[in-house]
Parts: sequence; structure tokens; C-alpha cells
Amino acid sequence: MVSNTGQSDFVASLKSALGQGTFVKLSLSHYVGSEKDLKKIDVRKIIVKREEKLSFTYHYKTRDIVKNYDIPVAVGMIQKAVLSDFKAGTLFTTQYDLVLDKNTVKEKPASHTEVPSADHDRNKNRLVPSDGSHYLRDLKITDPNGRVFDKAQDKFRQINKYIEIIDGLTKNASPDHFKNIVDMGAGKGYLTFALYDYLKNIRNIDVKVMGVEYRPDLVMLCNQIAKNSSFDGLSFAQGAIDNFNADGVNMLIALHACDTATDDAIAKGIKAGSEFIIVAPCCHKQIRREMEKNGADATLGLLTRHGIFMERQAEMVTDTLRGMILEYHGYDVKIFEFISAEHTAKNVMIVAQKKKAGKTGQAKIAADIDAFKQQFGVSTHYLETIV
Repeated sequence: MVSNTGQSDFVASLKSALGQGTFVKLSLSHYVGSEKDLKKIDVRKIIVKREEKLSFTYHYKTRDIVKNYDIPVAVGMIQKAVLSDFKAGTLFTTQYDLVLDKNTVKEKPASHTEVPSADHDRNKNRLVPSDGSHYLRDLKITDPNGRVFDKAQDKFRQINKYIEIIDGLTKNASPDHFKNIVDMGAGKGYLTFALYDYLKNIRNIDVKVMGVEYRPDLVMLCNQIAKNSSFDGLSFAQGAIDNFNADGVNMLIALHACDTATDDAIAKGIKAGSEFIIVAPCCHKQIRREMEKNGADATLGLLTRHGIFMERQAEMVTDTLRGMILEYHGYDVKIFEFISAEHTAKNVMIVAQKKKAGKTGQAKIAADIDAFKQQFGVSTHYLETIV
């Protein structure tokens, strides 16, 4: 088919494809408008808050910008674009492809035979699927259809990032090294449930996972959700980190335990000989008080004269010392950003794995710890006193 009224036919075909449910995607190119550095626009259908919209990706020379529009508004924008600013485009449907070149259109065989999912998260390969999980529904992460609630998107990203880290950490390890797992300070259990589900039902490892939480109401809630999900190897117990018996635990986790509670958890893992110790620290009050008491301001000068920078410096000093103490006790240590600070400010994770060679180089590490503490005005790190 060749037409002399190509732009009108192109837009009419777009409206028809949207109306018949055959629309796949659309692209506009050969831009001749006045907006600097704009190259092309790609358009696809998405669902936002249960409403269908068209999502425009504006491709510029050095960046991409995504904007979503109601379908009638979007069609009007596309019509204006093909009449004035773009000289070429392709409409993809399940029945045909329609290629616009200046003022003519040509129909070609369809490149796509199925309409893609309009789910906003459709292309993300996640280790934790959103559909079919009772615990995600009970924890108000997804609706009954498996759609992640808008207000829970950040939490769902955090869950998946966490499981990615665990997967990478344990991929080459024997399952015997992480079959008895304790999550200290489990809270509402988002990550605890995901960890058990992933290891037990996706990787088929016969694990036992216990979440330890101080608040009885959360313990009761999580145990009920575990029962509803038929997670027989997952349980929650009421208690505090400092009085929990960690004997026999070979993966110890403590995420966002406040101040020295993180150190209590690390010490429990070291004393138990845990193969893996995973913590995401929260506040860092103990070391900040040490630094201020011992005159770190005088040593560090302008770097810490503002409170926010003293706080950040204390965080780095605290977690660096935690890493060094773990190394002293025979662990390989990695410290990294758990998830973007855009989603949570508590975004540093310390991951320690027992060295195959055991404790080595302790004298050198001990000397480095002493020198580091002296440099930053720290007399004692709390973790040193409990391991």
C-alpha cells in the first residue's frame, strides 16, 4: 500500500491499532524540529495505577527522558509530531508494520505476533517474582494479581537486590555452609521471607531460617504468614540480638540494627564460627562520641567542622573498623552500597565470608587497627570488647 496522505494514514492506523488491541510499539525518527539534540522518540503502552498510558522515550544526543501520557493526549502529540517535526516513523502492530517516509506509508509484514505486556516492570529479570507469592500479598507488597503496589516499589527493589547479593555470595559455596540461617532484627520479615523462598523453592536447598525480632506482634504476624505460605522451614522468635544463642548458625544476618546492636550481631557470628556474616548498619553513635571526646575535630580540621560531615566520617570509620576486625578473625570482607541512596539512606552492607586458609596475618591487621584508631581519635571500638 502506498499513499500520498501518509501522515494521516499513519495516525489513523495508530488509532485503529490502539482500539483493536493490536498495538505493539511506535518509533519516530528523522527529527527536523527546533528542540536541541533530540534524535528520536520511542512509544510503548504501559499500565500506571491500573490505567493504560503511552510511554514516550525521548532520545537525545547524551541522555534519554521518559514521560507518560494519557492515550488521547499521546495520540494528539504523535499526530502533531508526524505532521511537522518527524519525517520518518514505524508503527508496529500484530497485523502489519507501517513505515512512514515523509508523506508516504508502506505496509510490511508484522515483525511481532504478540502484544507485549503493558506491566510497567515487564522487562526486569528478577530473582523474586511478584506473582504467585502469598507472603508478598500478606505483607502488602503486591495485590492479589501479583502487581507490585506503587508505594511498595522501593521495598520490592530492595528485596530483589538483597536476593541478588545472597545469590552471588552463595553461588559457589556448598549448601552445607548456609543451611542454618538466622536473621537478627527481622522486623516485618520482608527480606527473611524472600531469602527462605528463594533458597528453598527456587534453588531447592533444604534450609532452616529463623527471624529474631524483639516486638511480639511482628513475631506473631510473621509466623502466621509463614504458616499461610507453607514455609515449614521458616520461623520467627521473640528476642534481642545480645541474648540470642547463635551456636550452630552458619549464616548470620542483621540488617539495620541500630548502633552497637550491629556489633553484637557480628560478634555472635564470629563466636559461632559462621561461614557468612551479613550486616547493613544503621546509626553509628558510639564511634562518633569517641571521635568527639578524643579531639578528632582538631586532627581532621575543616573536614568535620560541620555536623553532617562528622556524622559521615564516623560512619566510615565505624564500618572500616568492623571490616578490619572481621578480617582479624579470619574473614574476607566486602563493603559496598546495598541499594541506591535514592531508595534508602541505610544503604551500606558489610559481607564477610570465612577464609579457607583461616586466620592469617593477624599481627599486621592488629597493627593496622591500632594505627587507624589513633588517626581518627578512637580509643576503643565496641566490637573489640565483645569478641
